[in-house]
Amino acid sequence: MTDLARAVWPRIPSSALLVVPLGSVEQHGHHLPLATDTSVATAVARQALPGLDGALLAPAVPYGASGEHEGFPGTVSIGTEALTALLVELGRSACRWAPRLLVVNGHGGNLDALRAAVPLLRSEGRDVAWFPCGVPGGDAHAGRTETSLMLHVEPDGVREADAVAGETAPVAELLPRLRAGGVRAVSPTGVLGDPAGASAPEGAELLAAMGRRLVEAVRGWTVDPAGRLGG
Repeated sequence: MTDLARAVWPRIPSSALLVVPLGSVEQHGHHLPLATDTSVATAVARQALPGLDGALLAPAVPYGASGEHEGFPGTVSIGTEALTALLVELGRSACRWAPRLLVVNGHGGNLDALRAAVPLLRSEGRDVAWFPCGVPGGDAHAGRTETSLMLHVEPDGVREADAVAGETAPVAELLPRLRAGGVRAVSPTGVLGDPAGASAPEGAELLAAMGRRLVEAVRGWTVDPAGRLGG
């Protein structure tokens, strides 16, 4: 994999798969940086490097749809409508030269935009898909899962001494309150989960597993009606 930002156009292969990390700028509790989702999405893409021959890693899209976190200072959301338009235009432009485009998504709030933009691009004849940076059984936001990942990916950005627990009930139970009042109405700390027990070794294992799933998904390249890449 080569970084697109450092590439020169004559050396871009005609068979390139363009990989675009998609994140957010949003609060992640008292202990994780605002760019956590972007950092994780980029790290997952890089983790897959050895298995994605001929792929180009594009600069990350750092802004997403994070309205549910706007009750906390620092969050910057462009909303679903604007993100959808951005992804559509990014895909139309990139697919003029890249045969395939993959968005590696690090933030759940971006899903509605991805589910709108990617099927539209595919209906226009462009081979585009998206892949989620999900951890089966992981907590929802700024808990042990993301804290472990960031302890491995960007340890200097984690303020472990400031980590506090948040609302630990399953997200399915919290959805009505989340939709009505955002994350702050549910968790004053901004955390949905508990960072206790997080570790860099656990983060390394989680990242390696996501990287493997990404490589397997790209090799299979099975895209569902919502534009999600299987695997």
